Amino acid sequence: MKKLLLATTATLIAATASIAGVTEEDIANDQTITTQIVSNGMGRHQQRYSPLDQINKDNVKNLVPAWAFSMGGEKQRGQESQPLIYDGVMYVTGSYSRMYAIDIKSGEEIWQYDARLPEGILPCCDVINRGGAIYGDKIYFGTLDARIVALDLKTGDVVWKDKIADYKAGYSYTAAPLIVNGLVVTGNSGGEFGIIGEVQARDAETGEVVWTRPVIEGHMGTLNGEESTMTGELNATWPGDLWKTGGGATWLGGSYDADTDTLVFGAGNPAPWNSWLRGAGDTKDGTADNLYAASRIGIDPANGEIKWHYQTTPREGWDFDGVNEVVPFVDAEGNKRYATADRNGFFYVLNREDGGFVSASPFVKDISWAEGIDENGRPIFNEENRPGNPADAADGGKGDVVFSVPSFLGGKNWMPMAHSPDTGLFYVPSNEWGMDIWNEPVSYKEGAAYLGSGFTIKPIFEDYIGSLKAIDPNTGDIKWEYKNDAPLWAGVMTTAGGLVFTGTPEGYLKAFDADTGEELWKFQTGSGIVGQPITWDQDGEQYVAVASGWGGAVPLWGGEVAKKVNFLNQGGSVWVFKVPTIN
Repeated sequence: MKKLLLATTATLIAATASIAGVTEEDIANDQTITTQIVSNGMGRHQQRYSPLDQINKDNVKNLVPAWAFSMGGEKQRGQESQPLIYDGVMYVTGSYSRMYAIDIKSGEEIWQYDARLPEGILPCCDVINRGGAIYGDKIYFGTLDARIVALDLKTGDVVWKDKIADYKAGYSYTAAPLIVNGLVVTGNSGGEFGIIGEVQARDAETGEVVWTRPVIEGHMGTLNGEESTMTGELNATWPGDLWKTGGGATWLGGSYDADTDTLVFGAGNPAPWNSWLRGAGDTKDGTADNLYAASRIGIDPANGEIKWHYQTTPREGWDFDGVNEVVPFVDAEGNKRYATADRNGFFYVLNREDGGFVSASPFVKDISWAEGIDENGRPIFNEENRPGNPADAADGGKGDVVFSVPSFLGGKNWMPMAHSPDTGLFYVPSNEWGMDIWNEPVSYKEGAAYLGSGFTIKPIFEDYIGSLKAIDPNTGDIKWEYKNDAPLWAGVMTTAGGLVFTGTPEGYLKAFDADTGEELWKFQTGSGIVGQPITWDQDGEQYVAVASGWGGAVPLWGGEVAKKVNFLNQGGSVWVFKVPTIN
């Protein structure tokens, strides 16, 4: 349902009257056109870097609110969105699949779209939404009932909408879409329900499906409505019929590497979590790797064919999703590389031509499930730290309990890192925690949780859980670290002003020195921050914005860790900051 407010001021009329179409060239140059942000990641490579330096180390201490916008009182929950900026308007999504258009100068609402969500939706990790994408005269975003919607930029009216998958079977959608060459590219959510992860591409004008690519072996892709090719080889790495409910949700969306013309998507955990049922607990020859779950996958944007894959956690048994963003960058020697910080606790560098393994290094402490990564990029498993086989239990109940680090919420979860070409560093939001985990018998039922595991997350250090780390991708060294009492669950942004921005569950938006990690500024927003900060230039002034509103997976799944932050107030707001001008 769309609500259009009557604009009574000249500024609102001007903001909506002159919208021009966003082109492929505009999207390709999103990082360098500082007056706009039309894609998630502040550029399709997901570097989350801005060349703006008007706000810098010297004056960031003077940053003050320009305005704040409330998303409404009755639908708060987690606000994980990244706002978009175009032609004087901010577009931001909210919990429960809402979209707002806001006048940048005044903070006044121009229009609001509120999806009509059916009863019985099955979101895994709160009713969040991570943002949209702009192309032409439309803005695109997904809804919790697994749909993709195209709205008119000026009015918020629905131009078209389409079904990604059946929400009754456990599918949902929370990521920001990706626009490449006139295609709207989406993933899907629902890995805890035995769904099949898939990437889909639609014509941006009509919504017609161009191609689909399932990411679990044995499933057929499509091209222009016809079957194309099978993903992988049937039963090559999956036993029996388990590939039919194999998981691998592509729930975080993807990035685009223009240099190699490659979409890069991550595939989530295999289903069920119980690796013994998937044959993964008792073999080391690769036949139980359960491809392409827990992998990064390079896809041809023209036809959906898989170019390459790299599996971070074969024989996965701890819910170490492989969805975390893959960021193209250039290393110290001028090589074109990818970087990705995995849920399993290792920071990987890959070759951009073929996804080949270059290096891996731990970025969290006390990793227990693996001793390291070998020269071929495969984990050196600590098999004693794999949750036990329930079949070995005398009473037919749960298998042996193990304490594993990191927890299933990961050394890094969905919250995006940032890369600065100025410092060469990646700024990675991470968490230091572990879990008791065990396996249980389970059978598949459509629309029901399909885990076969139980767990309790626990802190491993007394003084902190959250850790913002500056990582040198050339060496794997951690250059500096900021420690936070509660888990970090917000995105990160870095700028040419030598700054790194991120938020905390305690409600602070903070700015750090990109070289040293020194905290230079903070502001209390009134609720926990799990959103993604952005910055842009408007009429010669640099602004910073972030969505505030506590929620997401930590309070729902965090166990003992969640108690650290159970005092936090929920909320739903957008805060915009600037340095005051002196006349």
